[in-house]
Amino acid sequence: MSNDGSTGRLGGIGRVRESLGPAWLAGAIAAGPATMASLVTAGASFGYALLWVVILSALAGAFAQYLAARLGLATGKGIVATVEERLGERWAWLLVCDGVLAAGLAQLVIMKTVADVSETITGLDARLWGMLWALVLAIGLAGGGYRLAEIGAKVLVSGIVLAFLASIAVVPVDPGAAVGGVIPTIPAEVDGALVAAGVLGGAVHVTLITMHTYTVRARGWSRADLDLATTDVLASMGVAFGAYSLAIFLVAASVLHAPGIDPGSLTATSAAQALGPLAGPAAEWLFLLGLWGAAVSTLGGNTVVPPYLLADKLGYRTTVADAHYRVLLVLTALASAAGAFLEGAFFSLLVLVLAFGLVGTPFALAVVLYVLNDPQAVPETPGLGVNLGAIALIALTTVTAGAFVRDRALAFDPIGDPLGAFVVAFAVVLGAATVALLGKFARTTLGSRPAASER
Repeated sequence: MSNDGSTGRLGGIGRVRESLGPAWLAGAIAAGPATMASLVTAGASFGYALLWVVILSALAGAFAQYLAARLGLATGKGIVATVEERLGERWAWLLVCDGVLAAGLAQLVIMKTVADVSETITGLDARLWGMLWALVLAIGLAGGGYRLAEIGAKVLVSGIVLAFLASIAVVPVDPGAAVGGVIPTIPAEVDGALVAAGVLGGAVHVTLITMHTYTVRARGWSRADLDLATTDVLASMGVAFGAYSLAIFLVAASVLHAPGIDPGSLTATSAAQALGPLAGPAAEWLFLLGLWGAAVSTLGGNTVVPPYLLADKLGYRTTVADAHYRVLLVLTALASAAGAFLEGAFFSLLVLVLAFGLVGTPFALAVVLYVLNDPQAVPETPGLGVNLGAIALIALTTVTAGAFVRDRALAFDPIGDPLGAFVVAFAVVLGAATVALLGKFARTTLGSRPAASER
């Protein structure tokens, strides 16, 4: 679809309906169980202190998706193919590894969430549930039959979102303390940096950015539809996701916060108490069903990210009509069954997985910024305002992720904490690549071209 004037003839409702595009898929993934866990953990552990991160995450998430949409529409290609063409194969493989690692870890933990909650609801072993859900994913996504399960899951997610929104009218939110939370501070503890990174990583994430460059094209949009894509992003990430995040955080901060709460000790059962003032004895079941729905809904969207990136790098079409892509999709779905065998409580793992993804996000943003300013890759480069906004977003994600990595590096045991060692190594490699790419951007772009017109 393009803006050839046909959309201008639509009525107000019709135009809004036409604007509901690929950013809503990104918003559905962003509003998944990991974000829910991060928001509840932030409010329960630190009260209103991280309100600024919650507000900023919606704004930053919307801008990141705008940049991704602009890139996808301008190049007419997926981000990996564009990077390989303009920067070379090594940069393309680095981006693929970044996205696949972040999405892969998220897939395992989300599957663990689905399996564990399924066990709680039915009594059937979580490991069996993991294998069953992996089969549902593989058959459904490859054959198009997963849609019914996803629709049902979204109904459950909508229910818990409405419950949190309704709870705002019941829960005594402290306006004075909430205003204090707008001032940017990160609690000094290691968990403070982890939770802040988790909240921001829920909205600004390498998987959401890379995936969006493909989904805007799958929607059939072209460069002429940038305004429509912008409306799509603002409505989904800026408004819908922002309301979702604020409601969950404010209710958790008002109901669950108490001195001495350890973020790592929170469980789904204890988090469910946030809905107690509204749902009473049914709070736990309502929260579990909503969490389960969010996890099921997110599974489908997150599963396609590694196949998208790998297929684009290997020259396959990113559609199930291509047998190679379909095989990648099935293998990713089946591999996610391993998540049900992970040890530990899934609630704290959900926060960690978003913080890990945020570590790889500045590099993805730097790639987008570089290509958007390459006149041989895009017909119209962005103006100063967009570029400054992108640089500010890179700085924001770098500082937040850096605080998490720094505290993780100071706290981990190289032998007893292999995950901590991997996070630090991952951050060092991608941090060096980000600095190198930004240096290349400054030399070849800012220093050589005249100012571009602002779109």
